[in-house]
Amino acid sequence: MWRTEEEDFAGAAVAAACACTGIAAISRQSPWGIWVPMVTPMRAGSPDLTGAARLAERYVEAGANGLVILGTTGEGSLLSTHERQVFTAAVLEAVHGELPVMAGVGAVDTRAVCAQVAELDAFDLAGYLVPPPYYLRPSDEGIVWHFNEVARATGRPLMLYNVPKRTGCAMSPALIRALLAHPQVSSVKECDAGNLRALAGDPYATTLCGEDAAMLDHLLAGGAGVIAASSHIRPDLFVRLLHLAQTGRLRAARALFAKLAPLISLMFAEPNPAPVKAALALSGVISPETRLPLRPASSALVQRLEEAMALLPPPSMARDEHPAGRALARIGRSHLKFSASGKTPIWPLS
Repeated sequence: MWRTEEEDFAGAAVAAACACTGIAAISRQSPWGIWVPMVTPMRAGSPDLTGAARLAERYVEAGANGLVILGTTGEGSLLSTHERQVFTAAVLEAVHGELPVMAGVGAVDTRAVCAQVAELDAFDLAGYLVPPPYYLRPSDEGIVWHFNEVARATGRPLMLYNVPKRTGCAMSPALIRALLAHPQVSSVKECDAGNLRALAGDPYATTLCGEDAAMLDHLLAGGAGVIAASSHIRPDLFVRLLHLAQTGRLRAARALFAKLAPLISLMFAEPNPAPVKAALALSGVISPETRLPLRPASSALVQRLEEAMALLPPPSMARDEHPAGRALARIGRSHLKFSASGKTPIWPLS
């Protein structure tokens, strides 16, 4: 889901960036809530488009606020251009415009990233999730150049992706704030714990948590939302967690997160997305197949996942905790109201 806000930029780094670009205030849309970084189902070595549509429909029904496809969890870097295009088309057709869908793009070479954007720009995407160039470890000036070039390649919004353990490149809060001064940069998916703490309460930095174990702390600190691989498994519970956090029901939020924590930790016990796909396969949704060099989850991990999933509250209980049940998700997506500040969601139902 997206918010529209008038943002006046402040801070030394941001002020400098604004001075260079002539930006004083920007009206733009910012994502919030529970975004699922969708896996790419595989069958017999190729993307399973039927399985992808089934997954996308599942997340619409559960009340997720958005989807990110072709990212790290989606094995996007292992897909061909044609596979990326047909997968994008299948997901967009499945959601029927009910959810915004962003696509991950990334490469060592900025020109390759721009080429990926050009290939996908014909689709009705909500924007692109973009990391800095990985492996190269460029300077801040090089990172700024990278994002400027990607922005020039499209008219769609960009979400920064700060994931140092994968890219080898860490973006500081000051650099992120400077990049957010660009009119097309709507937000950041942040995976660094220190940066999450620095950015969570900043009204000028729409920050979505990309570190699953830190999601509740982030939401309680005023963070905009989460992009969580673990939300694949029981998306209804993650939507419930968001609602509890945003309505100040701290004890209930912490109790629910404690039940989710064992499953969340297992999602990263082996290379992502193998554990996610294994858990979805246990639910009968898709095959556990991954694309080499990634391997499916081990049998030992599959057993642990099955045990952890069995301990989660049943879906009927998760719905019944709120009198509106599934309707809450649909109201939350389509009719959410905001406070006068434009920052804090006010849910129509308590």
